[in-house]
Formats: sequence, structure tokens, C-alpha cells
Amino acid sequence: MRTKSLKKNKINVVTLGCSKNVYDSEVLMGQLRANDKEVVHEEEGNVVVINTCGFIANAKEESVNTILEYVQRKKAGEVDKVFVTGCLSERYKPDLQKEIPDVDEYFGTSELPNLLKALGADYKHELIGERLVTTPKNYAYLKIAEGCDRPCSFCAIPLMRGKHRSKPIAELVNESEKLAAKGVKELILIAQDLTYYGLDLYKKRNLAELLENLVQVEGIEWIRLHYAFPTGFPMDVLDVMKREPKICNYLDIPLQHISDSILKSMRRGTTQAKTTKLLQEFRAAVPRMTIRTTLIVGYPGETEDDFQTLKNWVTAMRFERLGCFTYSHEEDTHAYNLEDDVPEEIKQERANEIMEIQSQISWELNQEKIGKTFRCIIDRKEGNYFVGRTEFDSPDVDNEVLIDAAKFYLKQGEFTDIKITEAADFDLYGEPCMVLNGKTGLGHHRRERKESVRFAKNS
Repeated sequence: MRTKSLKKNKINVVTLGCSKNVYDSEVLMGQLRANDKEVVHEEEGNVVVINTCGFIANAKEESVNTILEYVQRKKAGEVDKVFVTGCLSERYKPDLQKEIPDVDEYFGTSELPNLLKALGADYKHELIGERLVTTPKNYAYLKIAEGCDRPCSFCAIPLMRGKHRSKPIAELVNESEKLAAKGVKELILIAQDLTYYGLDLYKKRNLAELLENLVQVEGIEWIRLHYAFPTGFPMDVLDVMKREPKICNYLDIPLQHISDSILKSMRRGTTQAKTTKLLQEFRAAVPRMTIRTTLIVGYPGETEDDFQTLKNWVTAMRFERLGCFTYSHEEDTHAYNLEDDVPEEIKQERANEIMEIQSQISWELNQEKIGKTFRCIIDRKEGNYFVGRTEFDSPDVDNEVLIDAAKFYLKQGEFTDIKITEAADFDLYGEPCMVLNGKTGLGHHRRERKESVRFAKNS
């Protein structure tokens, strides 16, 4: 009697959205691997898990299109099952079930055990801190908290991620030690709001103490801070940044706008004067700090005067890194009660104007780097270049340092000193110091860059 062979499933995890989703996918994959499941990230597999983003309109559209693509592949017999998780699924589950019923099952952001069960796996509590890292081996994201308690009018994150919940310091140190043991050299700390860290667990803002513990982890050489909130920023973090060489002189602090009337409507809890004073205090405390921020244009009620105020402020502040987004009118947010009265073409024009200003600022600041030497981490080889970063640059969003691979060999995942020989608006070109031979520059080799890519690098 012939027996039916059992096909072993290969689970393909597809990640959309932000670095917090990358982290969640890595945790899911780590759990699956511990259950002896064959799992891949954005490769071919007969079972697909789509980790969606539901933050703004463009992200939702990308998530829906990806779901539809894999549903069509399921109908064509190319994949057997499609599961959807993440923020879009958390926010719109009933609608998705109605509109795209061919998905096998939908899961929210806090339903990892249920998702694992649907995939034939068990949630293993003992695996806390274990992940299947999908980033280059030299860096990894470390999510220090989940959710957000801020009341920002335009933001749907609390609807999808819930209230702020900090992870204990000991748990984060343990996770960092495991990452370091795998060769990770750079930790990128992420949360919806880093500066709120510890209020729920320790009854105080405790980011500085967390950093003091993380710098003790052997093997970790850079620690980078993303997504700080300006209101209530714990200034003792700057003391640690200045004192501890492992803490990158870098801070991502989304400011969103600067017009007082817009800030008030956004429910940001600050003013132009307070924000400017805070940034001045940052630069006084850590003069070499690189500040990255993001802005929103086209918010309901934004007048030409409001926008002019923002433009003048961006010009005056000379941020090292800046991204600009157009306002997205999101259901169930406080701002959804306002009239979305700035036309889309005006929103885009304003975003382009801000980015043109920033492009010039970035070019000027980069010209100052020519002839100087920076310690860089080499992330990858791409085309004819080795691609590295300074401590002032985060992966995917900031400047990259390009080294001609035809002239020099560099080891990926290692640090090396690079002398900058040329600079564009969002790229630096350089040569390893150990082999400089008196020649200057790399000629005028420029990577072809689409305008959309250039815009995205500072978004």
C-alpha cells in the first residue's frame, strides 16, 4: 500500500513598514526556527506570512497590494497558504476579512502565539531575546518598548500598538549579549518613543540607565538612538552620550512641525521656542551630535504663513539629516475630525521645497567632510563599491560612504578608517587610510540615483 508523502512547508516571511516590523519578523522567524520549521525572509516559500504596515495611506496601499499579489499566487497554485499579521491587520481586520477573504487568517500585532499555532508551531517563552536577524550581520535593531502613550493628533500608532510598555533592562542586556555573540557590533535602539522608556516599569525616565548597562556588553561598539520625543526629553541621556564612546553622537528626534498653531493642533505639547531651545541645549551638550528629524507638511489648516515659518526654521537650524512627509488623513485619529483642506499637489510641492532646502544643507555639510577621516562600518558590497557608514549615519535612511571596490578590498562587517575624498548631497566617497598613496578623489564616478531614491534616503 502506497503512503502519501508529506510535503515539508517552507515559510516565507515578508516584512513591510518600519524597523519595528523588521524586529517583529525576526522574533517570529526565531520562534519558527526553534520549532524546526524551515523559514526564509522574502524568498520563495509555499506558506507566506505578510507583516503589514498600516501607518499612513502609502504604507497601507503597499500592504494591500502585497496581500493581493500573494492571494493571486495562491489562486495560481504557486503558494499554498497566506497569513497576514502586523499593523494593517490589527487596525482593519474586519474590513480585510470581508474584502480579501482568500487570506487563510489575519492576526493582530499582539497575537504571535496564535500566529505560531496556525503555522504549526508553539510559542516558546524561553526564547525571549532570540531572533533570526535579517539585517547585515554587523547591526541589529533592539526594540526597548512597545506602544505609545502620546496623544499626537495625526498618529494611529496607539490604535495599532497599544499603550507604552517598556522591556526590563535585564532582558534587553540579555538580548544584546546574544546579538553580540552572533557578531552584531551596532545596536539601533527603537521604540515608538525612546524617551518614555522606563516610566511604567521604574516610575522614571530610565533611558540613561539602560544605556549605562548596554555599553557594558562586550562586542557591541556602537549604540544608536532612534525615535526620541522632544517633550520631556531626559537630559541625562546627553551626559551618557558625551561620556561613553560606544554611544553614537546621533539622535533621531521627529519634530513634525514648528508653527505654534500647527504644533498645538497636532497636540505635541511644545512650541517653536521650546523646541529651538532644546536643540540648542543638545548642541551645547554634545557639539559633535548629528540630529535627524522628520517633518509633516499639509496638515489640516496649514497656511502659507505656517509653511513659510517651517521653511525659515529648517534653513536656520541646518539639520544634518531630515525627512519630510505629506500629511495622511487617518481614520480614528484626533485630526480626522478636522478638514483635510490642503490639496495633495500643494502638500507634495511643500514637501519637495523642504527637501530642496535640506539637499543644499546636506551638500554643504558634506563638503566640510572632504579631507577628514572617519571610522566607518562596512555594511555591504553593492555594484562597484563597498558601502559603509560613519557613526553619524543610520542604515537605509542616511548618508553612505562609498569606496571603489576595484581599487580597494574591505571586509564587510568590520570597522575601518576612511578618508573622504569627494562628497555629494547624500553620499560620501573615500579611501581607506592605510592605503592612501597621495592621490585625491575617485574622479567623478557618480552612482545613478533616481529622484525618488534621493528623497527616500532622508525620509
